[in-house]
Amino acid sequence: MATTADIRNGLCIELNNDIMKVIDFQRFQVGRGSGKVWTKLKSTTTGKIIEHTFQSGHNITEVRVERRKFQYLYPEGDSFVLMNQETYDQITVPAEMIENARFLKEGDVVDVLYHAQKEIPLSVEMPQTVVLQITYTEPGVRGDTATNTLKPATVETGAEVRVPLFCETGEYIKIDTTTGEYIERVKK
Repeated sequence: MATTADIRNGLCIELNNDIMKVIDFQRFQVGRGSGKVWTKLKSTTTGKIIEHTFQSGHNITEVRVERRKFQYLYPEGDSFVLMNQETYDQITVPAEMIENARFLKEGDVVDVLYHAQKEIPLSVEMPQTVVLQITYTEPGVRGDTATNTLKPATVETGAEVRVPLFCETGEYIKIDTTTGEYIERVKK
């Protein structure tokens, strides 16, 4: 049994019959009383983010998770079919399990967090960045590199991203999957 002293970012715990992942935490002491641990938790089943405060020394139930590599194969309705990189087993996960799935293209490798005892997938994590080709954007004007103005561009997965004016159709760009923002152009 773990206590609040063991709380760290990325830790999965059981709370209210749900498995929650610690996104952020902060410890603080209030006067003469016992300390508290404020946490921001994300449900691995619903994706909902909540805040919860624990008393210092409170027992928590830690859930052992394993990170496994899966390759995205194809969409199936509102779900995605993934294949284990080692065993070639295929699983189908609902779209809600993947944050920013709009940047996922066939062949991409993702991390699937598995509940170690129950062998069920908890969540799917995209890579930090992806490289995608721009399929459509308005033409740029020569000399528009000095301004910080952005224009909409559609990438090969169908997602829309704001890019600088100098980006053209057919170019490859690197995108941050957590924020959905343009990072840089990439030569292929």
